[in-house]
Amino acid sequence: MVTGGWGGELVLAGVVLVGASVQRMAGIGFALVAAPVLVVLLGAGQGVGLANCAAGVISAVGLVGGWRQVRLGAMVPMVVAAGCTVPVGVWVAARLSGPALLVGMGVLVTAAVLLVMSGARVPALRGVPGAFAAGAASGFMNSAAGVGGPAVSLYAVNAGWTAREFVPSAQFYGVLVNAFSIAAKGTPHLSTAAWLLVAAGIAAGAVIGKWLAERVPEGPARRIVLLLALAGGVSTLLKGLLGA
Repeated sequence: MVTGGWGGELVLAGVVLVGASVQRMAGIGFALVAAPVLVVLLGAGQGVGLANCAAGVISAVGLVGGWRQVRLGAMVPMVVAAGCTVPVGVWVAARLSGPALLVGMGVLVTAAVLLVMSGARVPALRGVPGAFAAGAASGFMNSAAGVGGPAVSLYAVNAGWTAREFVPSAQFYGVLVNAFSIAAKGTPHLSTAAWLLVAAGIAAGAVIGKWLAERVPEGPARRIVLLLALAGGVSTLLKGLLGA
């Protein structure tokens, strides 16, 4: 867990900056990249809470220019289902020990990333029923472990969405599901200085990510995000196993 003082707060801001940069660059990835590290630094509850707050903000930033392209037909059932399972994720996370939650989070992140990387086709994740299923899984994972994006990505893969269709809808969903998660468990307890540095990390990451998005092709950018997320998931799993 991060110790107090400027050093620890700067580390948090750096992690948030990297996560915000990759999400702004590729449209996904803040929670996958940053949440496992934040949990290691802050502990499970505080780390997931900060991931929810920062991911919600960077999703809102990314949505500004693309809200007209949101596919509401899929997003409405997904958001409704997520709203039902977010409290369940909060309840489960509150009853797990720190090492158990780290192991669970590491397994979820690693498995989800591998599924997304494989381009897995799941017939159940199609149409309105598929949107409900993806939203239910995503809401639970988001509130329990801070990583709700993979279920939405899998739905998009099975629906045959292009990146242009996926990104604004994912940002729209990210704003709402993270708002649900924050409402269910509150914000993390950080110092004023830490919050200011986290805000600066989000702002800088948004600028850097936009700059990278204009220069890095979509395919390589997405692979970078998923490889970083895979490394974070495996590291979190190992920390949980060693701490058990």
